[in-house]
Amino acid sequence: MKVFQTLGLIVALATPAFGQQFTTAAEVKPILDATKSNWIAVREYDGQDLLYFTHLMAWRCGIDQIYYALNGGSERPWDGEPCYEGEAQPNAIKAADVLPFVALPLGSVESVTVRLEYDDGSTDSASYQRADVLTN
Repeated sequence: MKVFQTLGLIVALATPAFGQQFTTAAEVKPILDATKSNWIAVREYDGQDLLYFTHLMAWRCGIDQIYYALNGGSERPWDGEPCYEGEAQPNAIKAADVLPFVALPLGSVESVTVRLEYDDGSTDSASYQRADVLTN
């Protein structure tokens, strides 16, 4: 019987709480830390480099600001879609006029550094080389 109780505890700890909204730094930081390699992507499309922030947009509630720098240059803010706090799916991507990427000249993205400022005042950052985040 103890095995089942222990197994139940493990399952309970590994399963997110029903209805959890992931709208605070405390909720999204562990996810974003575990998925840091997926924060951004670069895609060559229609004669441009598209720098995607889709993954960060999916977990944006709990993040106050996203900054990015290209090729060792100055940071600039990424102003994506807002968090829809108070709604059933606050992290939903639904704005038709806010694209999840920045269009840049083809081949211009050699490296990207991303810095997140969370709603609890903490920060995190990651750096990427083009070859590591280039997708089809």
